[in-house]
Amino acid sequence: MTAKPLAGWRVLVPRGGPWGDSVAARLRTGGATPVIAPLINFAPTEDKAALEQALRDLADGRFHWLTVTSATTVDVLFSYGARIPEGTKVAAVGETTATALQAVGYGVDLVPDTDNSAAGLARQLLALESEPRRILTLRSEIAKPVLTDALIAAGHDVHSVVAYRTVGVPAPERAHRDVLNGRINAILVTSGSVAEQVREQFPVIPDETIIAAIGPRTARDANAAGLPIHLVAPRQSVESLIDALADIPVPPPSAEARAIPETTPTEVVRIPHAATKDDR
Repeated sequence: MTAKPLAGWRVLVPRGGPWGDSVAARLRTGGATPVIAPLINFAPTEDKAALEQALRDLADGRFHWLTVTSATTVDVLFSYGARIPEGTKVAAVGETTATALQAVGYGVDLVPDTDNSAAGLARQLLALESEPRRILTLRSEIAKPVLTDALIAAGHDVHSVVAYRTVGVPAPERAHRDVLNGRINAILVTSGSVAEQVREQFPVIPDETIIAAIGPRTARDANAAGLPIHLVAPRQSVESLIDALADIPVPPPSAEARAIPETTPTEVVRIPHAATKDDR
């Protein structure tokens, strides 16, 4: 029998919901034990009426494009049961966001080829649309309006709405204990917001634990937050991140981890209300 490439890995997945479940499934397929412990959640926007009206307009087909710049925005769309009509195209900032959209049944028409950022998405969308279009941009309250400003400057009719506020979610005591004891071999860092929460919630991480970033942009955000990154996926995608883990050997357990009895290889620790969340 061929050995699975991730056999022996115990990996902390920092988001729940459909996205977290899909990542956990990929890890299990590779032989790893995923530990789902959401560190980021979304809180309602302070202008709920504006968001609900925008989603009604979206369902009525009043926009040519919808831009989605984080997987958390997907969680908001999913939680509202938002309908995206066939005539409205969807642009995702990167493969992670595109995967989150597809996981809950939404289509994706555009993903930047290389630059998975708001500026990169703006350039690629502008290259496709020379004529003025009506575009809905959904964002977090702390996101800079880079995409919106670029689209407006190019002459498009842009309706920008704050979809959510990003908040940290305290990790469960068991996750804290497992990280501190070195039973977690790798922590996936999927956004700058996740990096900030890992830095804040896990101030002491064993040297043996691999902190893995889902692409160069996230690695830069993590470094800015003071979180050291040991492994960077070449591309901003779940597949690239998991492949990068599979390419290195499982780090040796710490002395504390060696003293703890092993659990079953298919264990997934779930946290109640683990329904979301991601990047800002």
